[in-house]
Amino acid sequence: MNNHVSSKPSTMKLKHTINPILLYFIHFIISLYTILTYIPYYFLSESRQEKSNRIKAKPVNSKPESAYRSVNSLDGLASVLYPGCDTLDKVFMHAKNKFKDKSLLGTREVLNEEDEVQPNGKIFKKVILGNYNWLSYEEVFVRASNFGNGLQMLGQKPKTNIAIFCETRAEWMIAAQACFMYNFQRMWAFSSLKCGLKCCGRGVPVVAQWLTNLTRNHEDIVSLVPRLRHIITVDGKPPAWSEFPKGVIVHTMAAVQALGAKASVGTNKPQSKPMPLDIAVIMYTSGSTGLPKGVMISHSNIIAGITGMAERIPELGEKDVYIGYLPLAHVLELSAELVCLSHGCRIGYSSPQTLADQSSKIKKGSKGDASMLKPTLMAAVPEIMDRIYKNVMNKVNEMSSFQRNLFILAYNYKMEQISKGCSTPLCDRFIFRKVRSLLGGNTRLLLCGGAPLSAATQRFMNICFCCPVGQGYGLTESSGAGTITEVWDYNTGRVGAPLVCCEIKLKNWEEGGYFNTDKPHPRGEILIGGQNVTMGYYKNEAKTKADFFEDENGQRWLCTGDIGEFDPDGCLKIIDRKKDLVKLQAGEYVSLGKVEAALKNLPLIDNICAYANSYHSYVIGFVVPNQKELTELARKKGLTGTWEELCNSREMENEVLKVLSEAAISASLEKFEIPVKIRLSPEPWTPETGLVTDAFKLKRKELKTHYQADIERMYGRK
Repeated sequence: MNNHVSSKPSTMKLKHTINPILLYFIHFIISLYTILTYIPYYFLSESRQEKSNRIKAKPVNSKPESAYRSVNSLDGLASVLYPGCDTLDKVFMHAKNKFKDKSLLGTREVLNEEDEVQPNGKIFKKVILGNYNWLSYEEVFVRASNFGNGLQMLGQKPKTNIAIFCETRAEWMIAAQACFMYNFQRMWAFSSLKCGLKCCGRGVPVVAQWLTNLTRNHEDIVSLVPRLRHIITVDGKPPAWSEFPKGVIVHTMAAVQALGAKASVGTNKPQSKPMPLDIAVIMYTSGSTGLPKGVMISHSNIIAGITGMAERIPELGEKDVYIGYLPLAHVLELSAELVCLSHGCRIGYSSPQTLADQSSKIKKGSKGDASMLKPTLMAAVPEIMDRIYKNVMNKVNEMSSFQRNLFILAYNYKMEQISKGCSTPLCDRFIFRKVRSLLGGNTRLLLCGGAPLSAATQRFMNICFCCPVGQGYGLTESSGAGTITEVWDYNTGRVGAPLVCCEIKLKNWEEGGYFNTDKPHPRGEILIGGQNVTMGYYKNEAKTKADFFEDENGQRWLCTGDIGEFDPDGCLKIIDRKKDLVKLQAGEYVSLGKVEAALKNLPLIDNICAYANSYHSYVIGFVVPNQKELTELARKKGLTGTWEELCNSREMENEVLKVLSEAAISASLEKFEIPVKIRLSPEPWTPETGLVTDAFKLKRKELKTHYQADIERMYGRK
């Protein structure tokens, strides 16, 4: 049941169509070039391969159930970034004093907005953006302090909740820092504030303030919080609502900051400082496996987590620029930005709709955010990297034969050199420069988290963007921290060694057949221990007791539900997930995640969800096809109709199923793992549909409900 994809270069090479005689000559030239460049490289630098082969983590004792620790933390786990900075307000104060006049948060100016009519008649809003305007560390500190004081003047009490429902932007981070300073507990949900408010306790004073961009009408949500008193808008003047509950006052963020600034001069109201064990964040999980849960994360939890993450980024400092566009309600983005903030980096804000020159909201001929900002650091989820991979490969397939073969030769050559720990400066400069410019051209590290990244996509990003692609593993419940691959480790299919802030051990899972005594590698459910492990779930004691425990030494542990195995060098692979494992009628176990990982990178597939249950003997699937590829396949097979008609066509389903079956066999899936029937979906799965999370993880329960009629049809009940 291991879903690890081989990292051997030969399994991921692209196919070319070059005359064999010409190919021999090209290989001779390449070999000559390699020898000439390798000699000085060998003497002037330590091989990346030597670094990659080093032991990265070790078990603390010889028992099978022993925890693994990073070799840099064998004597004790790290818990603080800077001495004496044991709360997040102290971390920011340290950074402010050290980098006072340096730029911190950047936002692009909106020069113009235009409506653009598409060929299908739809109207898309396009924007023309200017340069980034920057706030310094000192300016951000003052704004956050004033905002926090303003909230206090409005009646916000320490250790009471304030809900944030806002897109990723500078005001979000300013509000967060204000809450850290004044010990307000922030809570937020991914895309549904309504869900967060329901979970947090209807009818009690859960939300004293409400920070939102108010881009939609939230009158129905206000009724969920009877004791709500203040709503604070980020942008301009608040809208006029015809029906509004008595006693609720709407403010602008600027007005609250002005109130705080005035109060700080005229009064001397004491500020309540947080303690390390005070709750900093109540962060809601994405809900990919059920109802979202509010995770209570303390100041010490977050600081331990970002301490571990920062240790894996070499030479992190003032020269770095980070592009922030993932949801700040996601622990990956929050942690990444706090790491950067604490080390003097600049953070420029973006969005998925304005990230690149070709993004949906960028007017043709204008520059996307990455082109303007030229970031050196970037975080991403697999869905975004998979899209980049497919888009670039589609462009390659549209090239002339000469251009395509040149790209493929360079791609395969660089893949071989990377596997040996060598660099390819000429290929980087002349072949991959244009691809690299999609993300600004200066990226030195890409970090992927949130879900497993396929080996093919990881290797593609390594090669074409000319930088390491680190995979990380962590959960909201572990403050986002667990493992991150080292920058010189170009292996694929694994997530790195434990961070210096935590340790990881494997627990036997008998039902799935995973044991920490397995040979050649120990396997089992991943347990994470350390100060980054959070306090539990908000108002959900039963689930807290099920997922968390303390050992005899008082250390807190998280039972992740994910299945992993350790390589000999101490790096972890995620090979399964307990909730993704389904027992078929005949007794075989199918890992749904493994099936999806094997098929989702097909050009024909935009998204896929595998489904199975114990009452039937085969796997089925729901597929969002790529419109261009499916239309071309229909043309080749002589099938016609509208997009909806093609997706609803049984003949089209069978043709797509043939492609999936061939790919599944090539990926070495077992016969019982290959989907036997599928449903083509004409509509994409977006967070707005409720079928995927904001991080684009599948919401299996919602997908099952949405396609219930199709499930019954595919299993023969209709």
